[in-house]
Amino acid sequence: MQTDSESPHAAPSIGHPIAVVASRTGLSRDVIRIWERRYGAVAPSRSAGHQRLYTDADIGRLCLLAAATRHGRSIGLVAGLSDDELARLSADDDSAQASVVRDQTPSADHAVAAARATTAALDAHALDAQLRRLVAREGLGWFLETFVPAFMRDIGDAWVAGTLSIAEEHLASRVVKSLILETVRTAPMPAGAPRVLVATPAGDLHAVGAAMVAATATTEGWAVTYLGVDVPAADVVRAAALSGARVVALSAVYTGDPERLVDELRAVREQLPAAIPLVLGGAAAAGAAAALDRRGTIICDSLAALRAALAMPLGPRA
Repeated sequence: MQTDSESPHAAPSIGHPIAVVASRTGLSRDVIRIWERRYGAVAPSRSAGHQRLYTDADIGRLCLLAAATRHGRSIGLVAGLSDDELARLSADDDSAQASVVRDQTPSADHAVAAARATTAALDAHALDAQLRRLVAREGLGWFLETFVPAFMRDIGDAWVAGTLSIAEEHLASRVVKSLILETVRTAPMPAGAPRVLVATPAGDLHAVGAAMVAATATTEGWAVTYLGVDVPAADVVRAAALSGARVVALSAVYTGDPERLVDELRAVREQLPAAIPLVLGGAAAAGAAAALDRRGTIICDSLAALRAALAMPLGPRA
């Protein structure tokens, strides 16, 4: 991959074996190979003995990518950026970290308006590119906690008001969900990480909330089993047992049958082992909470509350 700062006529530097690259970048050999093969982060040459050889430019790029991912960005979101763009990200991150208290969280208003305009044009590719730039510039935490709620609320309000078509709403939700889940798929996972199972209960088809739960759990060091939407209670419980989940997290945003939702949530809690907490989030879950036995159930009204729940000590394995 030729970056903006490279010249096609520059003399190649001496190649370094992967052990040297790992030492100089702080990345493990496995991570370097994954970034190379899956994301095309660098393109090393080969020695006569087929050993990978990395140039100084390759090492510099890997250092820039490592710095970008340390601030909450997934490798899939930044691997396509040039070295100059990565260097600017790194400089911005260093500047923000040098300030003990950031003056203010970036407003989502401008970003939401820009994303709405792209959604109205039904340009999924352009919307995806816009959102990737947002994550790269502001970080995954800001994207999940500030932008996505504001954007999805704006989309929902516009649909209710009749100023947005169902096609536009579906396109926006699909692009947002796909991007969030990409961060889950590409996140490095520490060995022995506890596992959380994430889904929406039967009758709820809103995937964005569950995707946000999955991404947040990933940033907290959890392995995620993401089942998707509209999952019956018996299947949630069975999947939790098969995957070895230590926590089950369900997102319920809207259902046309509140009584069915209560029955589904109650069935999950009753069939799960007592040692496995049931974490519930979303407007519909909060509404159903009063009808549930709260023992072993944690209601989260924000991603910050979810992080606190995931930080609680785990009981013995069921």
